[in-house]
Amino acid sequence: MKKLLTATAATALLAGTAMAEDVKLGIMFGFTGPIESLSPAMAAGAELAMKEVSDSGKLLDGSTVTPVRADTGCADNALATANAERLVAEGINGLVGGDCSGVTGAILQNVAVPNGMVMISPSATSPGLSVMEDNDLFFRTSPSDAREGEIMADILKERGVNSIALTYTNNDYGKGLSEAIKSSFEALGGEVTIVAAHEDGKADYSAEVGALASAGGDILVVAGYLDQGGLGIIQSSLDSGAFDTFGLPGGMIGDSLPENVGPDLNGSYGQAPGSKSEAADSFFAMAEGEGFDGSSIFVPESYDAAALFLLAMQAAGSSNPADYGSKIMDVANEPGEKIYPGELAKGLELLAAGQEIDYVGASGVELIGPGESAGAYREIEVIDGEMKTVNYR
Repeated sequence: MKKLLTATAATALLAGTAMAEDVKLGIMFGFTGPIESLSPAMAAGAELAMKEVSDSGKLLDGSTVTPVRADTGCADNALATANAERLVAEGINGLVGGDCSGVTGAILQNVAVPNGMVMISPSATSPGLSVMEDNDLFFRTSPSDAREGEIMADILKERGVNSIALTYTNNDYGKGLSEAIKSSFEALGGEVTIVAAHEDGKADYSAEVGALASAGGDILVVAGYLDQGGLGIIQSSLDSGAFDTFGLPGGMIGDSLPENVGPDLNGSYGQAPGSKSEAADSFFAMAEGEGFDGSSIFVPESYDAAALFLLAMQAAGSSNPADYGSKIMDVANEPGEKIYPGELAKGLELLAAGQEIDYVGASGVELIGPGESAGAYREIEVIDGEMKTVNYR
């Protein structure tokens, strides 16, 4: 990525200061669609970091930060691309998002790369994004599904599962995740009896469940979305008696699933990105104070995505993506003083003084390879109608 300074930014840096401005960060999540129950808390997490920085008055000589929300529909490439183009036209300085992998790839290829716009996704986990041509513009605070496949295979084998039926939502996310689960489970000696796609938005999944039931398996792993097809597959399986226990990857983790399914979901289990630390607990308390659930899936990662943007801008002395993009890996990793949730002002002060920081954040940020999270997970089980964390990996 080119690292040329604009004339204005260069002048400001030569003067040893930066002009205060209104920095705009786009927030592109699926406020409608198959993960709509997750998006409000994710957006609140990102906006909490923006508010923390604005209130500090320490970003780029007193600049403020304004969030600008837009919908991806999670699975609607046309909607996501159009809304991303609108945000760029409105003058955003960076884009927190997308959320689901397919729309994230569409935004990256069709909008971000042509416009030189930096993106940091908290939740797009497809392995395909690791190798997509991005001109060094794309980062993510969530780990790739290649890692989640290994984690899920370990959990299944440890729980004595020898065979699984596997269904996935028919898009980039579902395909990549199902391939990772299949290869990892088979590498541990497990049997995958069937791998079958399902479409979101259908009223009846009896045909899909019939095929899965015919193949058999100790449990059914559902690599789908909790508010649409994945929910439909589980409900149809329970209604027909085809399966009574389900493996739940990240896209199926959220309070709405047990609320919609009821007590029959008890005993099902899976995993989602997350870590156990004092930093995470601190963030959960901050979020509770602001009236949202900080422990919901991808919320810590959303806070961290927004924070990385603003810290990188401070490190570069500029809100121009061409200037600060190369600083994201620097502020996210060693060396430097560790920065935790609620300490963004401290991080901004250190950077303004020319010192280095190592942003740890709410999710234990460490960016590797093509700018993605190294990855920690929490093992989750549905107990008494609630998704509870029972282990960390």
